[in-house]
Amino acid sequence: MPLDRMHESFWEVARQLAPRPGRFEFTTRLALICALTVLVVEIYQTPDPALTVYVAFFLSRDSRTMSLIIDIVFVVLITLLIGFIVLVAMVVINDPMWRVISMSVISIGILFVSSASKLRPLGGTIALIVGYGLDLLGTTPLGIGEVATRSLLYAWLFVGIPAGVSMVVNLLLAPAPRRLAEQAIARRLQVSAAMLQSPDEPTRSQFKEHLREGVGEIQEWLSLAGREKTLEPRDLAALRQAAYSTVALMSAIDVMDRRPEAQLTSPLREYLAHLMYEMSATLNSGGYPINIGWEAPEANRPLAPLEASVLADIKEAIVGFAESPSLDEPPEERKASSGFFAPDAFTNPDYVQYALKTTTAAMFCYILYSLLDWSGIHTAFITCYIVSLGTTAETVEKLTLRISGCLIGAAAGYGAIIFLVPSLTSITALMVVVFIGAYASGYVAAGSPRISYAGFQMAFAFFLCVIQGPSPAFDLTVARDRVIGILIGNVVVYLLFTNLWPVSVGKRIDPAIAALLRRLGTMMTADPQSHRALASEAQSALAEIETDISLASYEPSEVCPTAAWLAARRGVAEEIGALVSLLLLSADNSVTTRMQIANRLETLATRFAPSEIQLPAHPQVEWSTSPLLRIIDGSLLRLEEAPI
Repeated sequence: MPLDRMHESFWEVARQLAPRPGRFEFTTRLALICALTVLVVEIYQTPDPALTVYVAFFLSRDSRTMSLIIDIVFVVLITLLIGFIVLVAMVVINDPMWRVISMSVISIGILFVSSASKLRPLGGTIALIVGYGLDLLGTTPLGIGEVATRSLLYAWLFVGIPAGVSMVVNLLLAPAPRRLAEQAIARRLQVSAAMLQSPDEPTRSQFKEHLREGVGEIQEWLSLAGREKTLEPRDLAALRQAAYSTVALMSAIDVMDRRPEAQLTSPLREYLAHLMYEMSATLNSGGYPINIGWEAPEANRPLAPLEASVLADIKEAIVGFAESPSLDEPPEERKASSGFFAPDAFTNPDYVQYALKTTTAAMFCYILYSLLDWSGIHTAFITCYIVSLGTTAETVEKLTLRISGCLIGAAAGYGAIIFLVPSLTSITALMVVVFIGAYASGYVAAGSPRISYAGFQMAFAFFLCVIQGPSPAFDLTVARDRVIGILIGNVVVYLLFTNLWPVSVGKRIDPAIAALLRRLGTMMTADPQSHRALASEAQSALAEIETDISLASYEPSEVCPTAAWLAARRGVAEEIGALVSLLLLSADNSVTTRMQIANRLETLATRFAPSEIQLPAHPQVEWSTSPLLRIIDGSLLRLEEAPI
């Protein structure tokens, strides 16, 4: 890895490890769930206690409602999956050849469904469950079908125990979805106020991160609050409006930061910052600001046209911050059902190839430890399901995180075995050790996907070292074999995914850019109530594109797009980032103006992905009549002339 890449990665990791609101609370709940799960598995002496505790990392979310939903979903899934595997085991358990064939077929089928359907966000956890069940099937002695059945029935507890503990802990301690939404809106107001007062680089970085996040997660929390009936319809509508108002505020501030001619005077910026801090305090106290008075100081000079436009948008967003025009959900929330499978599930070979690659890696590890008669490294088999990813870029980038996380977790586990476990005299003491290890791992895992993989691997290695059976144990050989298995699984997946049907992340960048440009065109032609929601979705889509462009540089030279290609897409993404905020501010222009902008956006989209959409032609707009439109025109021209 080049030195500049290493330096960049170091500071990115440091930034990802910085404390964030809610991170310590979530980590504490996760560690408590792990410790209580240890108590249950040690009391009832269920098989594979380390993996049972590890499953807790897949079941908890920020809000109590989502955590409870995931717990219930996985209890249902494990019931269906184990029932299916039991039926298969009854037929193939006594025939080694058919057992291997059935393991492979089940693995391919379930991995395909989980990657090509709405189960994709849960695909990693489903793969872990399947891998565990198949591992039990593969390690059961021949001719002992009763043992296989009992083992697979015990596998239900593999998810049932941590799910049950997670339900209790999250129901009692996790924050309500409404509270999370209020805090998220308040944070956006605080960082916006900081941008008005002292826009230094750390503040800009935080502001851009919140801007790119959009308000999709906030709206999901509010939807959950509505479903659990803890939020009145009037309050729900007000908080929805407040979330979208932050989109308008942050877009206006983004324009101010990018365009010197849009900068407001210092007294106005101080007034707005003070007002936003007051609004955030109201939200943090459990309410939401309404009937906000506007007492902005008089400017000591006439405002330039662009300044006046920005100030007008800020005033509109603040005065009507939480005043929803309707109690109904906005039109963009009412989306037609898209079906269970992805639109390209049966035409895109990537899903089948992903299932085949993951299964091949897992079966290679299974055959390896079977031929070596080294069952201690059976963790290699399960690891293949945990660490498999869709593209080469993701595989390469995450490999370092996985290996680092594994080594850190193993080192912590070895340290605990040598210095702590021999002196443990009770289950309570073991729970304390597990709590500390889970807390450290959970803190890392609670970060973004750019670093969370390391936390998951830390926990996996630590638990496998420390939790060796139905009582405290300190066998270094067991810990050694399990860690070796994890490393073997990581290496096998890396080698296979980078050499067999490598999937470049670059292939999805151009279609994503085209889809984003068309979404912006839709924003220009949509009804006024939808503008802020569509702008928020556009920011989130842009964040994914920027992530993919960054990931592409990790790919091997035979897979990675050229440096010029990546530089061109990076420039396009940067230009679109500036354009999104400008388009939201210009959304109140005439229908003719908005339609012409939409036409130009559609034409731009066809440069990246063809389309049969033909928007009606409209008379040419006199762009020189508005400073905002002139800036938009210049941005569109740069996109139209950009080399791609």
